[in-house]
Amino acid sequence: MNMYVSNLGFHIVEEDLRKLFEQFGQVSSAKVITDRETGRSRGFGFVEMDSDAEAKTAIDNLNNKEIEGRQISVTQAREKTDRPSSKRW
Repeated sequence: MNMYVSNLGFHIVEEDLRKLFEQFGQVSSAKVITDRETGRSRGFGFVEMDSDAEAKTAIDNLNNKEIEGRQISVTQAREKTDRPSSKRW
């Protein structure tokens, strides 16, 4: 299951995110989304766990939990949809 994690502290790195979720099971990937130009965290990320049961336990335990002074939100990620191009010709 792929999970969306928001309201992360801007200094949280992927290893921190992985360790946070590993207490609930095997993490297949952890990604903090960064700004393309500055490389700075955008305050959200994605964590993927192979086991839906472990992911559900992680969501139940981490959603609305305070991590380093910020109350994070953890939900099941929605499927990516095609967005119209923002280019204006």
